[in-house]
Amino acid sequence: MLSKNLPRILIYGVLLIAAAFFLAPLYVMLATSFKDAEQIRSGNLLSLPHGLNFESWQLAWSSACTGVDCRGLQPYFVNSVIMAVPAVIISTAWGAINGYVLSMWKFKGSEVLFGFMLFGVFMPFQVVLLPMSQVLGFLGLSSSLGGLVLVHCIAGLAGTTLFFRNYYTAIPKELVNAARIDGAGFWRIFFRIVVPMSTPILMVTLIWQFTNIWNDFLFGVAFSGADSKPITVGLNNMANTSSSVKSYNVDMAAAVIAGLPTMLVYVLAGQYFVKGLTAGAVKG
Repeated sequence: MLSKNLPRILIYGVLLIAAAFFLAPLYVMLATSFKDAEQIRSGNLLSLPHGLNFESWQLAWSSACTGVDCRGLQPYFVNSVIMAVPAVIISTAWGAINGYVLSMWKFKGSEVLFGFMLFGVFMPFQVVLLPMSQVLGFLGLSSSLGGLVLVHCIAGLAGTTLFFRNYYTAIPKELVNAARIDGAGFWRIFFRIVVPMSTPILMVTLIWQFTNIWNDFLFGVAFSGADSKPITVGLNNMANTSSSVKSYNVDMAAAVIAGLPTMLVYVLAGQYFVKGLTAGAVKG
């Protein structure tokens, strides 16, 4: 009996070891965030805190910085929410329309256009920093949250278009042709037929875009101003603040706060993400 179940036991054992390996940094972050300075100095990284001490979390949220900027993560968190929500919605909707056009309303040169758009998926974002800053300056959006929203919408457009285009190519063309015969136009077909069938890929794109935009540091540090910095920049500033005594518990609490929204998104909607990827695995 044991020899029969040995392969499964080995598989579960390897998975448990892998899970422990990847979850160890998260455990260290959480444990350290609840410790006081004395526990950190006298204990070790893997030791449990003596109790739930939320003082470091309060400092990380409201007044952790001791340098020029002493506002903590709260304003940066708010900036990221104001930036990420419209950027995710706009880039997802824009990509859905592009994918709809490129898959069901093909025109001369549409495949060439789609090929050029794919360059945006593989192109390093560092090469667009200078031209993008010039465009933002021309539009009067430099160092503003509106400028960051525009940057993330454009940067994510290639990926969202790819997702939706590949998903929509698997929708039976007979549905669209029948709707056209019945007199339905471009937008009516999109909202009445295509969008209701797009839930799996819509969830994938929303989660993907939110994760990329919330965790972005490059655009945040390059295009933000003093009052428009996202949480990744705020976390970096906090961790690199010059201080005579390093507050590791505050830094760890700040890191958890910065990563909490994306963790919650995957915990609450992770099943839809997996289903969406599976639904589009053999399509396009």
